[in-house]
Amino acid sequence: MKKLTLALIAASCALATYAQNGINTPYSRYGFGIQSERAMGFNKGMGGVAQGFRNGREINIANPASYSAVDSLTALFDIGISLQNSNHKMGNLQQNARNSSFDYFAFQFRAFKNVGMTVGIMPITNIKYNFSSSGETLEGTENVTSSYSFNGDGGLREVFFGTGWRPFRPISLGFNVRYIWGDYTHNARMSFSESTAFNLARTYTGEVGTYSWQAGLQFIQPLNKKDKIVLGATYTYGHKLGSEATRTTQTLNSAAIEEATSDTIKNAFQLPHAVSAGVTYYHANNLRVGADFELQKWSQCRFPNHQTGESSSTISDVYTSTKGQLNDRTKISAGLDWTPDPYGSKFFKRCTYKVGGYYAQTYAKADPTGTITDKPNEFGVSAGLTIPISNKNTAWNNIAPRINLAVQWTHTNIPYLDTANMRKAKLNENYLRLCIGITFNERWFYKLKVK
Repeated sequence: MKKLTLALIAASCALATYAQNGINTPYSRYGFGIQSERAMGFNKGMGGVAQGFRNGREINIANPASYSAVDSLTALFDIGISLQNSNHKMGNLQQNARNSSFDYFAFQFRAFKNVGMTVGIMPITNIKYNFSSSGETLEGTENVTSSYSFNGDGGLREVFFGTGWRPFRPISLGFNVRYIWGDYTHNARMSFSESTAFNLARTYTGEVGTYSWQAGLQFIQPLNKKDKIVLGATYTYGHKLGSEATRTTQTLNSAAIEEATSDTIKNAFQLPHAVSAGVTYYHANNLRVGADFELQKWSQCRFPNHQTGESSSTISDVYTSTKGQLNDRTKISAGLDWTPDPYGSKFFKRCTYKVGGYYAQTYAKADPTGTITDKPNEFGVSAGLTIPISNKNTAWNNIAPRINLAVQWTHTNIPYLDTANMRKAKLNENYLRLCIGITFNERWFYKLKVK
């Protein structure tokens, strides 16, 4: 087990540089890209519900107050990956894509009495797309056609270190320190079939490196000997980033650069203030039912933007950073898990069965002109299974390693303005995802007694 754990840590360090979700969608061109699910293997099958979850055998990074639940003999390692198949449909166009991803790695242990600590790495957003159009005849010509191509890559990641403290029995407090870094590159090109015509290419780049923090609270209210309720809440700090965004414009003729200009914005980005709250009901040691709400204030964040102005003699195109480029993100989720007999001898009764779902309005604003006011939304359902793995060194079932399996189906609906006919159109995306998480539970601090 210890050799396997060391190998796991080494593999995680190698993957850390590429810690982002694998996707391939034009929807990721907005903002910082597609937001990753801040969930671990144990709650991916429950719609991501987490605010009121606290269990000494699980690492719940969504609420750092839960870290104090880890017991004095436990050291937890958790790693997760996902495999997914996606379908993207826009009008009569349709495309399928397959991707895999490294989702997270976390390590948790007890530092002092009623104090637990966690360190880990996971993606925040991901950008990956490549699409084009061609064969459009220019107005006023018979033979000259235009073509457009767009591609992008990048995303944000985070390394976090957190601690949870239970000062007295009903209350637990937590705090995560996060280092966030990443970059993005967006390329856009317009070209013409006429060899003497000038083509236009633009590249947008940005790089982020900053610290942030998150505070959490959990309140435990027993109802009777078998039942209790846990209330949970977190606040994530939002602030300006001292990072630059650059736009490079090139005029091309026969692949040669005729002219190039560059515009740079200082302090171009902001991270949003965010709050989450939830409640979880516990029955004995075998049933949990929870619900969460989340709000991220992206509408108050600055983000790079074109501002076009027109006077009597000139048309200006200014690259600047303004608020209102993104929507606020809201999410409601609910889920439950059930273990028929956690300490029984029958295998299927010791397994944990999960189900959940969520609905969210996402932060992307696909039509910055404001013509289309409908917000993108997504919803998903999931089901999962936790399998305990026993071996000859496992004296008790509650410290056995566990495999968390989850199947997720997600649908995203993105309204946008079709500039060809100036009508509302939709990009529909469907994802079928298999999530695999492995939790290792080591009894590092157990003292043997010699008689």
